[in-house]
Amino acid sequence: MSRHNVVIRINGKACSLEVRSDQSLLDVIRNELDLTGTKKGCDRGDCGACTVLLDGVPVNACLLLAVQADGHEVLTIEGLARGEVLDPLQAAFIEHGAVQCGFCTPGMILTSKALLNGNPHPGREEIQRGISGNLCRCTGYVQIIDAIQAVSGAKGKDALES
Repeated sequence: MSRHNVVIRINGKACSLEVRSDQSLLDVIRNELDLTGTKKGCDRGDCGACTVLLDGVPVNACLLLAVQADGHEVLTIEGLARGEVLDPLQAAFIEHGAVQCGFCTPGMILTSKALLNGNPHPGREEIQRGISGNLCRCTGYVQIIDAIQAVSGAKGKDALES
């Protein structure tokens, strides 16, 4: 298998790596960079557990080859907090009980981050559509949606629309 030199900016830091041409971004993140917050779930792009932000856009890292990320910015869950200060989404997930087993949480939070970056005040249905590529087997999604709404400040907006 051929190998390629790539430079990927991960969580704000340029990483120069030699990767196999068939190596997924997920495997590089977890095995080469030891950033294990990004989870390996279905390995087919169905569950969203491996979601990272590539240039601000949520992608399934299991479906993206590491060579395709060459020259791009990747944000993993480890890069979201600022030191010991959690991102507001991370704090809201904890506060609203949206973290149960935690397996889907990193991908769910990063997908939500991209959603809120594109639409700071989504309604409940927009949030449901926005996170539809991320599966959770524990929460029933209510707490997750509540956490996202708490950060967006959209709860009042939905109440007015009802």
